[in-house]
Amino acid sequence: MDKTLHIVGGGMAGSDAAWQAANAGVPVVLHEMRPKVGTFAHQTGDLAEMVCSNSFRSDDDEQNAVGLLHWEMRTAGSLIMAMADRHRLPAGGALAVDRQAFARDVTAALRDHPNITIEHGEITDLPDDGQWIFATGPLTSPALGAAIARATGTDRLAFFDAIAPIVHADSIDMTRAWRQSRYDKGDTEEERTAYINCPMDRDQHEAFIDALLAAEKTEFHEGEDAPYFDGCLPIEVMAERGRETLRHGPMKPVGLTNPHNPDVKAYAVVQLRRDNALGTLYNMVGFQTKMKYGAQTSVFRMIPGLEEARFARLGGIHRNTFLNSPSLLDTGMRLRSRPHIRFAGQVTGVEGYVESAAMGLLAGRLAAAEINSRPLPPPPSDSAMGALIHHITGGAEAKTFQPMNVNFGLFRPVDGLKGGRRGRRDRYKAYTDRAKAAWQEWLALETQGNLAVT
Repeated sequence: MDKTLHIVGGGMAGSDAAWQAANAGVPVVLHEMRPKVGTFAHQTGDLAEMVCSNSFRSDDDEQNAVGLLHWEMRTAGSLIMAMADRHRLPAGGALAVDRQAFARDVTAALRDHPNITIEHGEITDLPDDGQWIFATGPLTSPALGAAIARATGTDRLAFFDAIAPIVHADSIDMTRAWRQSRYDKGDTEEERTAYINCPMDRDQHEAFIDALLAAEKTEFHEGEDAPYFDGCLPIEVMAERGRETLRHGPMKPVGLTNPHNPDVKAYAVVQLRRDNALGTLYNMVGFQTKMKYGAQTSVFRMIPGLEEARFARLGGIHRNTFLNSPSLLDTGMRLRSRPHIRFAGQVTGVEGYVESAAMGLLAGRLAAAEINSRPLPPPPSDSAMGALIHHITGGAEAKTFQPMNVNFGLFRPVDGLKGGRRGRRDRYKAYTDRAKAAWQEWLALETQGNLAVT
């Protein structure tokens, strides 16, 4: 019996799946179509290339669900988390990374692993035998997407996802902008000054919203009527929902004091987060956009401090596809109609780099355990990974299924635990304490050796 595991897609999910299975002694062939077949969003042929943001969001493993997911992945020897930690950038309480160095070292680690072979080329159909994980992500190729639709007997669901612009740091006017993390969050001065802030008064904000609403936008082709994912809305869509929406979202002015004018509170603030270790590039936080390129440069240069901004990359929008997982996948992430095939990552209906990598980690471990004749149950639903798996494979309603970030709303209530603690901080701590215990118990079921990064 051939014990090779084939993994299609070398993004976050595919990379961690390959690492986990290979460290369990399973020979892995990782199929990545880039650079032979490119996408509009990717710029390199590196594995685990980050195309939307460079942030893994909050790293707080006691009060935040995604921080808890970070913790679970680290304890399971996640390659993605190890490389994120290696290339961490100051970002207050968030985990942001130097995306180029991160992808370069993920690629090197996988390329150098004795149990992993990387093959570049497009897979256009679902195989009839063998053990496979499909982790092709939101930019699944049209040919493979059509094959998946044929195999599942259902139309793919889809939504539109957007990318934020990146600005050259030396083009930002620091006589108008300043460095500060919201609420001065961070343990070091570097972390407390991790963001560049561009303030607006009321008149500037109103003029910006007017220009944003009037700007020429990307037009979708006929039939492209899929919804947006609420966690990554283009700023124009947010503005269309109300002129104050952005002030309560990515442009909120709270927790910030402008040292150039400390007695005047900004009406709105645009934040930029460092995008590389050199500090030469900054990402416009939450500024995903569907404006056409010419409109972007003129509208964004209305922001105080960005009047002479030079853009290393402008924003964009693309179609994002995912499975109706509650109706198609079992709790082991296998396609019910073809159980030799697993799916992992964003294509399963989780949203975010961390969630995608986590589902890849799980798929790799579950597949390796099955190949090694030591099958594992799915992780307990009290863990962060278990909560996500439960949601996408049956906890969510199939008729209304939409992509989901990890959040405490996916967890079993903690009312009545440890004296009935009900305050939010106590409740979140109870969630994370319970999740960590459950996750460690599940990891103890395995006997496949040390999965830590060396």
